[in-house]
Amino acid sequence: MALPFDQRDGFIWFDGQLEPWNDVKLHVLSHGLHYGSCVFEGERAYGGRIFKSTEHSERLRRSAQVLDFEIPFSVAEIDAAKRLVLEKNNLKDAYLRPVAWRGSEMMGVSAQHNKIHLAIATWEWPSYFDPAERLKGIRLDLAEYRRPDPLTAPCLAKAAGLYMICTISKHRAERKGYADAMMLDWQGRVAECTGANIFFVKDGKIHTPIADCFLAGITRQTVIDLAKKRGFEVIERRIMPDELSTFSECYITGTAAEVTAVSEIANWNFNPGGITKQLMDDYTAEVDPQGKAAAA
Repeated sequence: MALPFDQRDGFIWFDGQLEPWNDVKLHVLSHGLHYGSCVFEGERAYGGRIFKSTEHSERLRRSAQVLDFEIPFSVAEIDAAKRLVLEKNNLKDAYLRPVAWRGSEMMGVSAQHNKIHLAIATWEWPSYFDPAERLKGIRLDLAEYRRPDPLTAPCLAKAAGLYMICTISKHRAERKGYADAMMLDWQGRVAECTGANIFFVKDGKIHTPIADCFLAGITRQTVIDLAKKRGFEVIERRIMPDELSTFSECYITGTAAEVTAVSEIANWNFNPGGITKQLMDDYTAEVDPQGKAAAA
């Protein structure tokens, strides 16, 4: 069993300075714990370089603004803090988790004067899925919960509360032998997985849902750009579940998942093929600092 995260060694950047890992505490009456006033990012470092670091820091601040609070550090300060915590923990290939939340000064729905905290942790985290499965293709369940109507939730923020139904859906999928679950949106259209965006291939063209009730992931946009560089047409559109039988390939993208092939979604089957493999290779080259340096 992996060592629990509250029992690890190292350093966490907390409210402007490095602290020993075990000394960073969250009070049980913190507003972010009770009312979901918390935003975060998931990032990866490859060879000591944090991939798309500034884009993630910018999104973190935007997410906080959507939840009606301001993170008291600039994008540049957040970027520098991430580099510092990575260096201090002597990590090169790692996962980083910046997280910001309202503190414990007031307890209630309204907490306009609570202190805003920011912490950044990092740890070693290999590929989200088994490397052999990533090309062979993972199996996805069809989630019961749906992504909410944008008028009912701050869906364009990477907010902690939005992941409640994701955790439930992923747990249910895993208990049934699946790796993850695909979620529909509030109108029954294909949306995303519990922590990754989804793509389909048909007749050499790539199709992906319009990201208006879920995050248009940074990895998602990276892979779209890589696909276009290869000359593939990428079509962002509404996709209904009954269309899934017409697609030949399927893959998901995300900081944790990177690019992972899908072989099955409930009763729909796919054959991981050339386009998926090409984009997996292209993404690996894109995030590899040595590969980019060599290419330059």
